[in-house]
Amino acid sequence: MEIILLGIYSFFVWLIFFKFKWLPWNIVSQVIVITIPIIGLTVLILLLNIVAPSSHDVRVINYVVPVNPRVSGLVTEVPIEPNRPIRKGDILFKLDATPYALEVRALEAQLLQLQVQLLTARANQRSLGESLNAATGKRDAIDSKLALTRKRLQQQQELSSAGAGNRFDFEQAQADAKSLEAELASADASASEVREKLSAKTAEGEQDEIANVKAQIARTEAQLGDAKWQLEQTVYRAPANGTVVSLALRPGAMAVQFPAMPAMTFVEDEQWVMAIYHQNEVRAVKPGQEAEIALAMHPGRIIKCKVDSIMWATAQGQLPIGGASTSAGIAPIPPNSLAVRLIVDEKEKAKGLFLASGARGAGAIYTDSGHMIHIIRKVIIRVGSKVDWLILKLH
Repeated sequence: MEIILLGIYSFFVWLIFFKFKWLPWNIVSQVIVITIPIIGLTVLILLLNIVAPSSHDVRVINYVVPVNPRVSGLVTEVPIEPNRPIRKGDILFKLDATPYALEVRALEAQLLQLQVQLLTARANQRSLGESLNAATGKRDAIDSKLALTRKRLQQQQELSSAGAGNRFDFEQAQADAKSLEAELASADASASEVREKLSAKTAEGEQDEIANVKAQIARTEAQLGDAKWQLEQTVYRAPANGTVVSLALRPGAMAVQFPAMPAMTFVEDEQWVMAIYHQNEVRAVKPGQEAEIALAMHPGRIIKCKVDSIMWATAQGQLPIGGASTSAGIAPIPPNSLAVRLIVDEKEKAKGLFLASGARGAGAIYTDSGHMIHIIRKVIIRVGSKVDWLILKLH
């Protein structure tokens, strides 16, 4: 664009000083003619960098998800191909589910056994109630017999003292009373034992034996739920729409839960377009402003965008005292720079625009000021995009 402006300026200089000779061509006019474009272009470029800042570092970034299996196992199936579109929920790979299925069956059997124990414990509780009733009835019966025996013992004692009774009957009555007292004590002990078992309850009011079985059932159900979850994880599905770029996983390999060794790398379709600017270039940039980018993979094409946001944090803003890493990833933002996120216009997407992850190019943002000179930046962007048609290689 600068060359075009200089060409137009040179044309008018030729008309004024050489064609029509309206002004003399001397030292003064020569100095003025040379000084005007230098100062004018300098001021124009400096002003253009404020109202329509450009970036020669525009990047297309995709979310990359390292796929780590949630459970370890032998790979039995990999039904996908690399560099092919994958829909969310499609199966990426399967692991041998046999050990996890066996664990589920074992826990299901254990849970069934505990449920039988719970029924038995409840039946035991009912039988304890019946045993308490029986023990109480028996104790009352013995108490009645003991009262009658004691009354007869007193009568026999009175008759024996008066010499009218039989000494043997008196001794027999004494023996019967002692026997009944022993039976009464035994009945009291049995009733107390049953009451103690019935009174052994938890804070929720449940009998201890039943509460223990219920606790075992709850623990086993949790283990069964975890075992079923692990069984489900033997089939790994795509977390989003995307592709698997490099695929080395094959049936027969072992997939393990180790973050440093992902089974595969999944590239999501969701993309970010980032334009890198120096920190003093974004002071007039705001969300919603118009932007244009030109990528080398699409020579001559101008892609319309909108400013989404400015990333007001970089790796240089992290301190070791917070435990944060100072690494910004594979393609870190250069020092003293900020990234501006751009959203590609929906009309561009409707035309079937494809942006490869890692595509690079240039772009510009048109702020709310200096609309009259935005056209200069647009021309510069379009001329630069045409240059991408050239492949400057000698081999």
